[in-house]
Amino acid sequence: MRVGVLTGGGDCPGLNAVIRGIVRKGVQEYGYEFTGFRDGWRGPLEGDTVRLDIPAVRGILPRGGTILGSSRTNPLTAADGIRRIKRNLAKQEVDALIAIGGEDTLGVAARIGDEYGVPCVGVPKTIDNDLSATDYTFGFDTAVGIATEAIDRLHTTAESHMRVLVVEVMGRHAGWIALHSGLAGGANVILIPEQRFDVDQVCTWVTSRFRASYAPIVVVAEGAMPKDGDMVLKDGTLDSFGHVRLSGVGEWLAKEIEKRTGKEARTTVLGHVQRGGTPSAFDRWLATRFGLHAIDAVRDGDFGTMVALRGTDIVRVPIREATARLKTVDPKLYEEAGVFFG
Repeated sequence: MRVGVLTGGGDCPGLNAVIRGIVRKGVQEYGYEFTGFRDGWRGPLEGDTVRLDIPAVRGILPRGGTILGSSRTNPLTAADGIRRIKRNLAKQEVDALIAIGGEDTLGVAARIGDEYGVPCVGVPKTIDNDLSATDYTFGFDTAVGIATEAIDRLHTTAESHMRVLVVEVMGRHAGWIALHSGLAGGANVILIPEQRFDVDQVCTWVTSRFRASYAPIVVVAEGAMPKDGDMVLKDGTLDSFGHVRLSGVGEWLAKEIEKRTGKEARTTVLGHVQRGGTPSAFDRWLATRFGLHAIDAVRDGDFGTMVALRGTDIVRVPIREATARLKTVDPKLYEEAGVFFG
């Protein structure tokens, strides 16, 4: 049997650990052969492949990014996209496909599996941790660790100059990174996409912090929105899945705070720093287990499913179910953090 593997969407730490787990178990225990497709769905769309065997995955466990490359290519919008994918899979003699990605990548896998008969198994990947069918996605723990370390460092420079520091982290529709890193880093304000924020209230918290002779740290997710305004966009361009480019809410908020409080405010945008570098121990563990269980699903012919973490168990859920809705921050969790605001 020959199995195809692709990694789509934004890169994140742990992708290589998944690939390694898939190949090691698939070759050693099942005698499978593997074909890697380059740059997400562009690979099967254009027939761009690389050989995957045990030598190819040696030493990649601690490496960030993905040896297969990634992209936000949407084959459903490409001319004759599905027919081209099926033709290239047949040409490479690929019997099944493992798609490693987030909402968009897995959404394509669900559709081409259900509607076009391409046998697919999904592996959840997103630093946003916003797939509802799994307790955690790999990449999230590393991103939170990076953001927390940055907040720790920013505390000292904020105190030295007694200025407001606004830290913008990733999180388009879900504020998991902002909530976890903000709470762990001792932020004085945390703003997430699930809860529109009042700029005047933010300024009240900031002023309160200064009255206590401390400099405030404000953590804001890139998708957070003010009560009387819209999402701040980097520009109006859309990717192939229809998403706009975010980033800018941190800079906008810093200007508003400075204007309304008279206190100097600066912005740090962590951006792709959160995606890069070596994966944490937890993400290596989770990604490896996902890879091992994904190839088991292929062996069992359990296509149309995604591996997911429930407690400490790896289970299988329909890909359709996994991508049907986003997992957002529960208001009760956000309320818990509120005791530290101001």
